[in-house]
Amino acid sequence: MNGSNADLYKFTAERLQGNTQSIADYAGKVLLIVNTASNCGFTPQYEGLESLYQHFQERGLVILGFPCNQFGAQEPGSATEIASFCQKNYGVSFPMFAKIEVNGADTHPLYRYLKKSAPGLLGSKGIKWNFTKFLINREGDVVKRYAPALAPEAIAKDIEALL
Repeated sequence: MNGSNADLYKFTAERLQGNTQSIADYAGKVLLIVNTASNCGFTPQYEGLESLYQHFQERGLVILGFPCNQFGAQEPGSATEIASFCQKNYGVSFPMFAKIEVNGADTHPLYRYLKKSAPGLLGSKGIKWNFTKFLINREGDVVKRYAPALAPEAIAKDIEALL
C-alpha cells in the first residue's frame, strides 16, 4: 500500500455485533461499500447485493453494508433489529456495520473519505439517498460511485473487471 490507497485502510468501523473492524482487514479485496436502510424503496437491493456477494466472494469481492437513518428515518432499528431484518428477509451474509451518518457534521470518517474520493453527479460531495454504492479495487482506490437507484446487478461487469 502506498500513497492515497493506504488512506482507505486506516479507517475502522463498528460492526453490528459491537466489535471494531479495521478496513485494512479487507486489503487486497475488491470492495463494494453501500449505505443501507431497512424501510426504503431500495431495500430490496439487499437481495441483489447478496447475490453479487455469493457469486463473486470466492474471487475476492467483499460487500460492506453501513446502515444509515439520515434519509427519511428509514433505518430506525437497533443493531440487533437491523441484523435480524437483513438475515430474515434477505439472507444477508456480507459484513454489516453499526449505524452511521454519511452526511453532516457527524459523517463517519470512512464516508468523508469516500465522498471526497468519488464525488457524485456534478461534483456533489453529499450522499443523496440510501444505497449509494462505492466500488474499490484491490489496491484500495475508489474506482466509481453509483447512484442509489442503480440495481446491484448492473455493477456486476465492473466488479468482474476488477477481480
